[in-house]
Amino acid sequence: MTRSPTIGYHASHEQFTPNRLLDWVQRAQAAGFDAAMCSDHFHPWSEAQGQSGHSWSWLGAAMARCSLPFGLVTSPVGRQHPALVAQAAATLIDMHGPRLWLALGSGEALNECITGAPWPGKAQRNARLLEAVSILRALWRGETVDRDEAVAVRQARLYTRPERAPPLYAAALSVETARWAASWADGLITVSMPHQRLRPLIDAFREAGGEGKPVLLQVKLSYAGSEKAALAGAHEQWRTNVFPGEVSEELRTPQQFEAIARTVRPQDVARAVRVSADPQRHLDWLRADLALGVQALYLHNVNREQEAFIDVFGERVLARLRD
Repeated sequence: MTRSPTIGYHASHEQFTPNRLLDWVQRAQAAGFDAAMCSDHFHPWSEAQGQSGHSWSWLGAAMARCSLPFGLVTSPVGRQHPALVAQAAATLIDMHGPRLWLALGSGEALNECITGAPWPGKAQRNARLLEAVSILRALWRGETVDRDEAVAVRQARLYTRPERAPPLYAAALSVETARWAASWADGLITVSMPHQRLRPLIDAFREAGGEGKPVLLQVKLSYAGSEKAALAGAHEQWRTNVFPGEVSEELRTPQQFEAIARTVRPQDVARAVRVSADPQRHLDWLRADLALGVQALYLHNVNREQEAFIDVFGERVLARLRD
């Protein structure tokens, strides 16, 4: 029997208050979404987004209110330390059961540079991330960790541990990162992009050691009651998010993102975000994603019309995706 795909709701902490997101994740569960994930930011990408609730605190409340499995895209290095990430994840699992996964990335200057520490190059950030993954898993196994390599740890032992460690997915936006992560990650998560770019990224992960591991896709879309509203909402909220990783990972403030986005047009955003007021068109796009062998789709409606999106997709998209 073919397993139905997971269809999740993405809770965007950069855009909405934690309290609103609590309401919407409950609404998403009632509408038929069977999973949820959230972002982990200190700063939003722009003043128009304007929020940055603490994702770990929010997860404690969200997992208490909903029975959904939850995921978090985070960096365990930079402004955070892998020992504290291990402790936070173990605490959530102890309270709410084994329904948490983490997607790990090497970080973005926008969030990590608040500590005042130097911002390393990509190769050093990847080395820190790989060391952090090793530390997380060692702590969850009950080991005492004492290291002074890419990440320093001093006599750390986790006393409240999960019976089973949460999956650690690699957050990858490029073929190179997907290939590098295949050997250590439990799966892959990436974002929607044209399939001529997405397919090679997924193939690289599978060919380098990720065959048989789950592939998750965070889908950037803009649904509203009209085409005009969908496009305007996407441009207002997401025009700072259309730049390649080598640019977006280096900028340090929302104001810097806004400066480089001044000339971004609505049609430019529509090349990075699936913009349509037609649920059938979104359904067709999502079916094409699943045809790539993706196991889970996490839908992020990038405009501010969250309630209409949840309700309409619950009525007209989710069940048909699972047919």
